[in-house]
Amino acid sequence: MPQPPVPAALLASIDSPADLRRLGRSQLSTLADELRQFVLDSVSRTGGHLSSNLGTVELSIALHYVYSTPHDRIVWDVGHQSYPHKILTGRREAMATLKQLGGISGFPRRAESDYDTFGTGHSSTSISAALGMAHAARLKGEQRHCVAVIGDGALTGGMAFEALNHGGFAGGAGLPDVLVILNDNDMSISPPVGALNRYLARLMSGKFYAAARESAKSVLKHTPLYEFAKRFEEHTKGMVVPGTIFEEFGFNYVGPIDGHDLNSLIPTLENLRDAKGPQFLHIVTKKGYGYELAEADPINYHGPGKFDPKIGLQKPTTVPKPTFTQVFGQWLCDMAAADSRLVGITPAMREGSGMVEFERRFPTRYHDVGIAEQHAVTFAAGLACEGLKPVVAIYSTFLQRGYDQLIHDVALQKLPVVFALDRAGLVGADGATHAGAYDIAYLRCVPNMSVLTPADERECRRALTTAFHQDHPVAVRYPRGSGAGVAIEPQLDQLPWGQGELRREGRRIAILAFGTLLYPALEAADKLDATVANMRFAKPLDRDLVLRLARSHDALVTLEEGCVAGGAGAAVLETLAAEGVVVPVLNLGLPDEFIEHGDPAKLLSMCGLDAAGIERAIVQRFGATPLALVKPAETERTAAA
Repeated sequence: MPQPPVPAALLASIDSPADLRRLGRSQLSTLADELRQFVLDSVSRTGGHLSSNLGTVELSIALHYVYSTPHDRIVWDVGHQSYPHKILTGRREAMATLKQLGGISGFPRRAESDYDTFGTGHSSTSISAALGMAHAARLKGEQRHCVAVIGDGALTGGMAFEALNHGGFAGGAGLPDVLVILNDNDMSISPPVGALNRYLARLMSGKFYAAARESAKSVLKHTPLYEFAKRFEEHTKGMVVPGTIFEEFGFNYVGPIDGHDLNSLIPTLENLRDAKGPQFLHIVTKKGYGYELAEADPINYHGPGKFDPKIGLQKPTTVPKPTFTQVFGQWLCDMAAADSRLVGITPAMREGSGMVEFERRFPTRYHDVGIAEQHAVTFAAGLACEGLKPVVAIYSTFLQRGYDQLIHDVALQKLPVVFALDRAGLVGADGATHAGAYDIAYLRCVPNMSVLTPADERECRRALTTAFHQDHPVAVRYPRGSGAGVAIEPQLDQLPWGQGELRREGRRIAILAFGTLLYPALEAADKLDATVANMRFAKPLDRDLVLRLARSHDALVTLEEGCVAGGAGAAVLETLAAEGVVVPVLNLGLPDEFIEHGDPAKLLSMCGLDAAGIERAIVQRFGATPLALVKPAETERTAAA
């Protein structure tokens, strides 16, 4: 396990925010420098998110300096920008275990620390959560501050605007005392950041400005000048700061200010801490701030593996096997060249979903809709209504957010939308929030929907082509990383619809493998002399193959890298029950629990889904040898012979 870097003197003295709050203001800049260097050194040893965390160093210090955490609540959104927060809240040494089995998470987790007030692996949830906490404090009669920190990317999610709409509404419960901080590290608004804007931010967040504004309102309220003054105020602020939209939601807008300037952040936060009602602070930060290589290339330094900070990221010396994401990206370009109807859609995951080259080659047919999975699905439905062939490249875990739209807007209308489900199954370091454990179960129950489970790279390309040519919605699920290394054929061939294939003929036990677990199944089958079927389709299930194997074998084993409850194995059981076929069945898959972060191979082994685990489970259920499966009468005949 990597050793944590040695913290500099000031950072070494900070074991909790209480220690931080004992420092003088003049010491905080030095602490920020030390904390930024510690983040860089730590992530370079373990891998993890880097660019975003280098950009939140000063904000993390300022928040814990101004607010009495954990009594005051801070919700980080998206959670991958919370490393400085973790370091300042007693987990400095634990950073050496980041994203490793048994170590700390790369996201906030309530079970990990009292300072992690809300788990935020998916984006755009912070404002809703902070509003809930603020109203809860009011109902319980507790005096506490609630802060939501949301990135400009996360703010593109519709849920964030739903929360803003509610937060500024003075219903019977009254207006909450909540602060939303927009951490803006992408918008081009650097000109307003400076001395004048710092002054305006302090002025607009201070008590004098608030009192003067309310006094003017009370004086002018019943005069013809009231509406004019109100419009003049909003338009004047709008000329200086881009906050009119947030004011319309009912929030008092302050900013933008420099998010790396503690002399701006701290007094502004102190003013806003004492303000009543919903407040909105707009700060500007820079991804990768303080590390020149990450500043110049924040995308590649977003989530790097281990590297030498003095050298930076290096290209691999050997050519690695293509990942499933790369297979999809190449197929998307090839299919788009062959069919002008194809349109590619991603909810803010261009790099993660392998669509960089597609955007370059087909810019008018590429749509990044932001972190808005619901819109992505219904947008695809609209395209399909007009005869186009949309392909939605989306992580399995993120499609969960567009499930209503998938059912009502796509499946109900039987629209030919292809869902390319990346990160199906376990994802390793990103843990439970990003694992694609449920897609087979939540998709196969939807009418008009089909689900393909390719076993390797070549079959993934063929599965995508097959899905594209259907006249109804189809999902193709594939895991993170590379597969078995099967050579990819350049043509755009299809698979026989709804048909699996036998990959090994054995005796008595038949393993029905769905997806990439086919290969450990084949390895286990060699030890057991078992039959192995590559099922390829979770829906429509190859019923003929299932029934044939059930009638010619003494036991079936289903295998999938997804939840057992409602999964592909359940589909096999339903088929057998419907046909009145009685045969022992062992369903292997992910257990009914959230799987934590860690090395993917180790996690699969812990779930019993590697070759040794599959063999062990079969032996434990059915006996040590295939002979143990034979019916009693047949056993006696064999013994007599």
